[in-house]
Amino acid sequence: MHTIFRRIRRPVSLATRDAAGFTLIELLITIAIVAILATIAYSTYQDFIVRSRRAAGAACLQERAQFMERFYTTNLAYVSAAGVAAPIAQCDAEISPHYQIQYQVTPTAAAPRVYTLRAVPQAGQATRDTACGTLTITQAGVRGRTGAAPVTDCW
Repeated sequence: MHTIFRRIRRPVSLATRDAAGFTLIELLITIAIVAILATIAYSTYQDFIVRSRRAAGAACLQERAQFMERFYTTNLAYVSAAGVAAPIAQCDAEISPHYQIQYQVTPTAAAPRVYTLRAVPQAGQATRDTACGTLTITQAGVRGRTGAAPVTDCW
């Protein structure tokens, strides 16, 4: 009778085992997938930031070119006795850590009405935006860049 009440031990198989949590392999695979997705998302975010700062620099150049043309219509020159016409623009404060706007006015007899505006990338923008580099615009509205990317991609 003693043997009748004795518990019968059955071997535990993987099919009948209750799930008690994650295995180490499952956890490592999940962490690897999350790390890959985070890397892709971060690089895409960095590209977006570079493009948005470049667009802000291009917008400031356009604003400056419009101001230069308005100055020219009233003074018949791009340069006054006080120097180059420069507006106090809100965009200067927005792009100053990332771009520096430079003027090159050529008031000579050979080219009395020529200017070139440049948006030169600064600090981190200069190292991240190697495709376009410095953006330029002339009095004729010709847009340019120093990088290898097409002008249409940079502007």
